[in-house]
Amino acid sequence: MNEEQRKQQLNESPSYNHDKKDKPKKDYSTYFDFSSASIEEKEGRQYMKIGGRSIQINEQPDFKKGKKRGKEEVEVQYGFNVPEELRRLGQGKKYLIRTYGCQMNVHDTENMSGILEEMGFTETSETTEADVIFLNTCAIRENAENKVFGELGHLKPLKLEKPELIIGVCGCMSQEETVVNRILQKHNHVDLIFGTHNIHRVPELLQDAILGKEMVVEVWSKEGDVVENMPRKRAGKTQAWVNIMYGCDKFCTYCIVPYTRGKERSRMPEDIIHEVRDLARQGYKEITLLGQNVNAYGKDLGEGYRLGHLMDDLHKIDIPRIRFTTSHPRDFDDHLIEVLAKGGNLVEHIHLPVQSGSSEVLKLMARKYTREQYVELAGKIKAAIPHASFTTDIIVGFPNETDAQFEETMSLVEEMDYDIAYTYIYSPRDNTPAAKMEDNVPMEVKKQRLARLNKLVNDISARRNAELEGQVVEVLIEGVSKKNENVLSGRTRTNKMVNVAAPESCIGQVIYTKITEAKTWSLNGELVEMAEV
Repeated sequence: MNEEQRKQQLNESPSYNHDKKDKPKKDYSTYFDFSSASIEEKEGRQYMKIGGRSIQINEQPDFKKGKKRGKEEVEVQYGFNVPEELRRLGQGKKYLIRTYGCQMNVHDTENMSGILEEMGFTETSETTEADVIFLNTCAIRENAENKVFGELGHLKPLKLEKPELIIGVCGCMSQEETVVNRILQKHNHVDLIFGTHNIHRVPELLQDAILGKEMVVEVWSKEGDVVENMPRKRAGKTQAWVNIMYGCDKFCTYCIVPYTRGKERSRMPEDIIHEVRDLARQGYKEITLLGQNVNAYGKDLGEGYRLGHLMDDLHKIDIPRIRFTTSHPRDFDDHLIEVLAKGGNLVEHIHLPVQSGSSEVLKLMARKYTREQYVELAGKIKAAIPHASFTTDIIVGFPNETDAQFEETMSLVEEMDYDIAYTYIYSPRDNTPAAKMEDNVPMEVKKQRLARLNKLVNDISARRNAELEGQVVEVLIEGVSKKNENVLSGRTRTNKMVNVAAPESCIGQVIYTKITEAKTWSLNGELVEMAEV
């Protein structure tokens, strides 16, 4: 998902505050009270009886398992197919998937959509029309979790009116023990819970939920394999997401992702290259390579083939633009910088999350680099790619962050001159190491710091955009502007949003645009000519 889509999904500008008001600390203890539950075995399956409902437990999330990093080799599976007997299960029925969170979730939704359509389902955007509703969830921040539970509450009356409706919860939240137990206790209108590692099991799980009438829970905490050849219904015709790896091994103290997405597993280079070539043949203009820690790609392959080598190979494919997200400063090596400096279809946009400008806070976060190392890396990139835009993520109010340490973040933002910074107030995620720290920065102080940081970020962004006024830039037109149907919108190579009056025939095409007006988060322009790409 690009920055504007992320911004719109969170209903905020790129600098935003997820914690709108002070809230009492959650008490999850009631969600572990299963004293009234009974367990029985039937035909080799385990069933839990609770709250008047039977629950088929294939496997539940286990935080301790998710924390372990097994030494066994990851298997690459090429034989995925929807069983013939399930290809008509959805005939005459409709599905809806609501997607929360990151680009990886968008990519997972494309896979689930492809699977459901091979099962005979058709997509709908109307909740009341759907026979199957999946909530593809995000566990990064509390606000995203609250949205999902709010949506589950809204769906309960519909389930009462339409008992045959199947409601499923998947994605990162489903990998959390507390979340699954909360659903088991408080949301017995949910029919299916599955995790990030077993999306390929959707046909069988959905069959069990439809025919068995029990809630079905299957969340693998073991490391997932790499499953190739899953069907995919891509969200657009111009831009495409291509996953190159799964999981993360960094274990930043505030982050739940290493537990919900598992250890780092890279796809084979030949499979990625084949997919990108196929997308080029289909006419896609832009590819975004995805991974929780994308520039750790290849470390697990043991062949000396890393992200720089992959980008160099993709550089030779006839497709106008290739970008990647999200990178970790620790794994951004010199070879990758050297390859990106070749330009061509490798665009000049670097998203490099810093999280804090204080080395002491970075150590508490277990980011594994210092402020000085981050600045040195950024300097190398800027020297090699002078016109690159830089974007970042920043957390304020991390436990024990002092006023002086926050001022270090402010000075880093000024020094780096970021085009965009996505700013967040720290909120603890259950079972992460940081959640055990005392959250000792008062909320009022967090909000004040965020407001100051956002003002600085906005001022820099407005100035950086103003530098483009009068220039002619290359823009890939994505579609009609959501604010003005007479205007098209697209992005520069540096990932800046541009609105331009142009014929609809330009959608999906690369055009040259003269920038006539700069705003804080977008640019206005006029059509100069079509680009030859």
